[in-house]
Amino acid sequence: MKKVSLILLSIVLLTTAATAQTSDKRLERNAAFTGAKATQKMYHAIYQLDNADEKIIGKAIRNINNALNDPRLAGKIEIELIAFSGGTDAYLKGSKYEEDLKALVQKGVLVSQCNNTLKERKISRDQLYDFIAIVPSGNGELIIRQAEGWSVIKP
Repeated sequence: MKKVSLILLSIVLLTTAATAQTSDKRLERNAAFTGAKATQKMYHAIYQLDNADEKIIGKAIRNINNALNDPRLAGKIEIELIAFSGGTDAYLKGSKYEEDLKALVQKGVLVSQCNNTLKERKISRDQLYDFIAIVPSGNGELIIRQAEGWSVIKP
């Protein structure tokens, strides 16, 4: 009986030690991880802006700039920011986002607006910054881009 108990105890101790070593290796591997490798020639992302909340608008702009500044994506990223519904407020003349939006466009980001929202909210084209692109529908833009393989991001 003592031999069986000793054998069982030995098995438990060995299993515990092996599990601890595996766990330590996983912790080390995790700590050493530096992110996914950008192996594709090109990446595409469309950011959905459908909320007038200043925190959401600021987050979308920040997220886009973060992607543009990621060294793994340098020269390999195409981005569109599509606004509809409440997100349209960011594009209205007099909003505090004019310079941020211009800077995105100057970095190659396509900044577009849903025409359906303009019609529904009775907003004329001249109420928007003149550098904003107009697309027939924001949802249509998202559907087409996703079907083309673009990542859809909603900040």
